[in-house]
Amino acid sequence: MKTVTFFNNKGGVGKTSLLYHLAWMLRELGYRVITVDLDPQSNLTSAFLEDDTLEQLWPDGNHPKTILGALQLLIEHMGDIAPVEPYPVADGLWLVPGDLGLSNFEDRLSQAWRDCLSDNSSDAGDAFRVMTSFYRVAVEAGRQRNVDIALLDVGPNIGAMNRAALVASDYVVIPLGADLFSLQGLRNLGPTLRSWRNGWRERRARVTVPPGLEMPCGAMAPLGYVVLNPSVRSNRPVKAYKQWADRIPGMYTKDVLGESGLIADENQLAMVKHFKSLMPLAQDARKPMFLLKPADGAIGGHTSAVTDCYSQFHDLALRIARGMGLQIG
Repeated sequence: MKTVTFFNNKGGVGKTSLLYHLAWMLRELGYRVITVDLDPQSNLTSAFLEDDTLEQLWPDGNHPKTILGALQLLIEHMGDIAPVEPYPVADGLWLVPGDLGLSNFEDRLSQAWRDCLSDNSSDAGDAFRVMTSFYRVAVEAGRQRNVDIALLDVGPNIGAMNRAALVASDYVVIPLGADLFSLQGLRNLGPTLRSWRNGWRERRARVTVPPGLEMPCGAMAPLGYVVLNPSVRSNRPVKAYKQWADRIPGMYTKDVLGESGLIADENQLAMVKHFKSLMPLAQDARKPMFLLKPADGAIGGHTSAVTDCYSQFHDLALRIARGMGLQIG
């Protein structure tokens, strides 16, 4: 199973919507997919599930069917992770639901990162169980359903929780807006990824790792970036966006890849338009925009937009699958 996190410390670029649609498209391509909601805001979970289902997942008291339920004993220093049964969204697509209470895990993760380097084997062992918890929950849920790909959604920050999510990741996709704030975010994000990657390698090299504990490699290999919601005319960004879009390739190469020189932008996975007229229909129908039918209100001009949307996400999903070395249908 390949794990990929969609990560940007700048919010509001459409990261969760991108992941949601790619999960559906990868399923369309025949892959078995699990999504894991590691953002305490739980927007991905809300996109997949109806409100009445959410009420059942988030009752007063314990939440055993969410990511928080899987981690509760670990958070309370009373045990290790518990198995969580992934929620079936559709045939070949599952969700490990998010939980607003997951934010309570932040301090524990922050302390664990430091304690992995402790000379006290007991402290270090507990720290490694905490730092690998996201990975082990995702792997166990994936094994239950024999999935090919795990897609991890995280919040827009560079805190301890996202560090643990990236530790669990083989690959990283960076969603961007063509604007000043996204470019500034790249300057922070690239060095942060390298620091986390090197820090995890250092911790994995220690002999205090508990025997038999399943450990992620924490490769965090950048697959590339996706420019979201540009204003486009004939598939080209208009002038207001072009000035920022033109600066992304060099900045990505320098800050994320740590390389010099400006090369052809082979790292741009796609430029995905904002299908503004389709989004309300998709939200009402509880399905991705590219699977909308006339019965969902996708008639007239919407029909060509649905086709265009399908084509864009199809090509993007194929490129991501190839980047992860997955066999193509």
